[in-house]
Amino acid sequence: MKNICYSLLAALSISLASAAANAAFCPFCDAPSLTLAEQIDQSGHLVLGQWVGGEKATDDSAGSAKFKIVEVAKTKGDVFKVDQEIELPQYIAGKEDGLYLLMGPDTKLIDWHAPTEVTKEAWKYVAEMPPPVTDQKEQIERLAYFLDFLEHPELTVSNDAYGEFAAAPYEVIAPLADRMPREKLRKWVSDPETPVTRMGLYGLLLGLCGKDEDAEAMKHKILHPDSDFRLGIEGAMSGYLIITGEDGLKVLEDSKMKAKTYTDKDGKEEKLPFSETYATMQTLRFMWTYEPDRIPKDRLKQSMRTLLERPELADLVIADLARWKDWGVQEQLMAMYDDEEFDIPSIKRAIIRYMYYCSEDKDKEAEVVPEYAVAAAEHLKALEAKDPKTVRNAKRFLIR
Repeated sequence: MKNICYSLLAALSISLASAAANAAFCPFCDAPSLTLAEQIDQSGHLVLGQWVGGEKATDDSAGSAKFKIVEVAKTKGDVFKVDQEIELPQYIAGKEDGLYLLMGPDTKLIDWHAPTEVTKEAWKYVAEMPPPVTDQKEQIERLAYFLDFLEHPELTVSNDAYGEFAAAPYEVIAPLADRMPREKLRKWVSDPETPVTRMGLYGLLLGLCGKDEDAEAMKHKILHPDSDFRLGIEGAMSGYLIITGEDGLKVLEDSKMKAKTYTDKDGKEEKLPFSETYATMQTLRFMWTYEPDRIPKDRLKQSMRTLLERPELADLVIADLARWKDWGVQEQLMAMYDDEEFDIPSIKRAIIRYMYYCSEDKDKEAEVVPEYAVAAAEHLKALEAKDPKTVRNAKRFLIR
């Protein structure tokens, strides 16, 4: 069982590393590919074409597809016009009178994107969407356009609207709280048919705009796992804490961090999946970074310390406590170093690095060194005396 936990942790850590690499994006969204707006911004031409026929591919040719331009949203140099026919150098089995979104960088049609079939409504969404901007206030207003298209019945539209939020920084998303569709978000969070890839975003949005009754719905969602790994549940947990603060944190501590079991929908007691505890840990990180004024930082430190008892998480917890400059667990870590239950190389290295960073957290100009730094230096010296090889290995990758 322990090996299973470590394997899952490795997978989750890769996911976390990916999220860190895309730190400018929505904290609980899949790393986005190019949105339609970004593709259009890179294109010189955007038109709506009606399929009129084509030549099928042969051994010597990729074939072709002909389109009659119905509408023009963008054309650099006024090259393309309504009723003009264009022929793309690749066959597609289009529908008679079918409408397709066509775009490309220049007049070399071989460089154009593959045609995407759209409805009139989807075309309207694309043609009217605001272009990318760099000013933060303008970004906020621009992102508001896409709120109405989340969970749109057309997948092309809803996927792209989600992608816009996935690509948006949290500081651009949060100011839209008063304009978010609260009741719709609560329904989507509770609906088992909502795509799991969007759950993290919707949970976060509901937290930003939600009320006490929404928190109750989120609490029910959080406390009743329906699978061993719930993608995006950390977004719902974070949204829950945005509404409930310390009271909600106590609920997560009792149900996800201290508890080892949960009661399923049939009243049966089941083992709490490791991923639920890990999601709670990610939630603490989110609150520390993105909502630093919602829950006191000392309270978040206290909560994170609870997870030190978990060997499968301890190395990550120690690293977080070091980043948060929580230097009050030195004696506990020294005891863990010699505890067989925590005799894991990654944990030992994390303890060594913690002691190093603690010993260095001092004012170089001050005459008096803080007591915690003095104690950490002594602990580091003791560890080096009894385990020099591990100390050397740990110091190789220190961020100085």
